[in-house]
Amino acid sequence: MIESPVTVLRRHGLEARKSWGQHFLHAMHVHASIARSVGAREGQRVVEIGSGLGTLTAHLLEAGADVWSIERDRDLCEVLRKEFGDQPNFKLHEADAVKFDYASAAEDGIRPNIAGNLPYHLTGPLLFRMLEAQAVTGTWVILIQKEVAQRLCAPPGNKTYGGITVGLSRVRDISMVMPVPPGAFAPPPRVDSAVVMLARREAPRGEVPDEARFLSLVRTAFQMRRKTLSNALRPLGSREEVEAWCATADVDPKLRPERITVEGFAAIARARDA
Repeated sequence: MIESPVTVLRRHGLEARKSWGQHFLHAMHVHASIARSVGAREGQRVVEIGSGLGTLTAHLLEAGADVWSIERDRDLCEVLRKEFGDQPNFKLHEADAVKFDYASAAEDGIRPNIAGNLPYHLTGPLLFRMLEAQAVTGTWVILIQKEVAQRLCAPPGNKTYGGITVGLSRVRDISMVMPVPPGAFAPPPRVDSAVVMLARREAPRGEVPDEARFLSLVRTAFQMRRKTLSNALRPLGSREEVEAWCATADVDPKLRPERITVEGFAAIARARDA
């Protein structure tokens, strides 16, 4: 039987670190849904971000997955070693998830999937770090703040559509798995959460010459999202240059960034680097 995180906390004499934004998910049906959605099974490697007290870890291991656990809290790492250290398909990485090399889990032709309950204050940096390894990783299933989940799933023209939406949806099909209320956590956060799946696309929405320059262009555009594209992209070139890129890409430079599709941004990136 898989124990609740509250029981494990008490047994090890620990408390959640508020300064680290620790909220331990105790709703077993949510853990089960994450494990199922990420494809946990025998022979499948799953990199788990922020293993915490190991409740999701236990579900992944029970399904037969090869689990690479990432946790930076030393006390929680000790808990994980005591709980799972004798299991051959469990490997603990005592590391900062924002700095972790996710591509390293793709050794020997393995395409690892990624799962985890992401710290809300680190969601953006973690997603961009994972994006660096998107070509060699499989499905991602993450638990994040509901507001951020809605932003990731937003279509062009929606007020929450932004740079991270464009950057991720070019190479990932993003869908909502389930909402998660505050009461599913201990201690409960002050916001609603949601489980989101980011499935790898076989072909991106628009080819780009350079991934880093594409993401830089997108970030620049959305830093001034209320301005027209011709003004928002001025840090990257003169008005004439920006309008020339847009003309080549068949994109109206008078539109605001939030109105531009993923394919449109990719076309601008290609015109810029031509």
